[in-house]
Amino acid sequence: MKLQRKSGLRALTVGAVAITGALVLSACGSDDNSDSSGSDTSTSAASTTGGSGGDANALGITCATGQIKASGSSAQQNAIEAWVKDYQQACKGATVNYKTSSSGEGIVDFNQGTDAFAGSDSPLKPEEVDASKKVCTGGQGINIPMVGGPIAIGYNLPGVDNLVLDGSTLAKIFNGKITSWNDAAIAKLNPGAKLPSTKIQSVHRQDDSGTTDNLTKFLKGSAPADWPYEHAKAWAAKGGQAAPKSSGVAALVKQTEGSLGYFELSYATANSIPTVKINTGAPQPVEATTANASAGIGAAKVVGTGSDLALDLSAAYTTKEPNAYPIVLVTYEIACDKGNKADTLALTKSFLNYIASEQGQQKLSAAGYAPLPTEIATKVRTTVGSLS
Repeated sequence: MKLQRKSGLRALTVGAVAITGALVLSACGSDDNSDSSGSDTSTSAASTTGGSGGDANALGITCATGQIKASGSSAQQNAIEAWVKDYQQACKGATVNYKTSSSGEGIVDFNQGTDAFAGSDSPLKPEEVDASKKVCTGGQGINIPMVGGPIAIGYNLPGVDNLVLDGSTLAKIFNGKITSWNDAAIAKLNPGAKLPSTKIQSVHRQDDSGTTDNLTKFLKGSAPADWPYEHAKAWAAKGGQAAPKSSGVAALVKQTEGSLGYFELSYATANSIPTVKINTGAPQPVEATTANASAGIGAAKVVGTGSDLALDLSAAYTTKEPNAYPIVLVTYEIACDKGNKADTLALTKSFLNYIASEQGQQKLSAAGYAPLPTEIATKVRTTVGSLS
């Protein structure tokens, strides 16, 4: 099944409110997209306004009360914060705590039974599915796609605009084989640009990350001769600097001249970090935008079975279609198909129903992400409705 998306790109403008060491999203709350600390953050919505009446009806949801915990992907942090804010405004008595960490940590938390759902930029591995059966009584963890978008390659090189790279040069940079900005391979892709001899400082994720997994899938898929490692959530190449979470990588790139790193587009937008255009072999280099990412994701296929909706994005990595950005990810919410805890099931389903709804998905464009295409969104809503 091919996916199609249409969305614009705007930066999320929601800010952060720090309370007792955690980010607590209130009715006036906002995200920490530009946070440069790289420290662990969590997002919660303790509803104090609104109710289960008009606001909830406008959002097309049935409210639930109680409290749930979730954690994982920082790639979807900005979307989650916007969703939680809206949900708490509409649903009195509901508290949703999302701790931003990494895809790997989120899955660990979920499989230890501490979270109602987890955010991950990569589908569950077979061994992770097996582990989930211990907490999903009579069921297992499934992949529910919810957020799509581009992985931007941000750089800090004053005086150089419209930088173009391709899969091979990116692989060599991240693997320490290209070390200066005036390297012949980079110059060939940027005729006329005044490239300095500045040393390239590559920046990668310190923590296990689905963003890393998706980037390395692209590197392996587009330039296998130059990227000798298998794709993985843990960074395998030698050299470069490491930073925690997408916010940490973005902060380090922003403050380090000559640097280059990877993160979700919303982090580049919020921090005013220029992004690399990718030479895919298409007539023109392709910019990292949600619309162009949607064209890349259009090649994805559903490979999960039953209620699992895992996607295969491999065709996107080598696409030469015009305006199809190849470095893309889809973030999943990981949940039990059966065996959810009785005291959290209603709120889990209510919240996931909202974020998968037409109203919830419309919030993604403002956050720099791509809404789910109609055919996938319909499957997601059916899957969420079947959770038990």
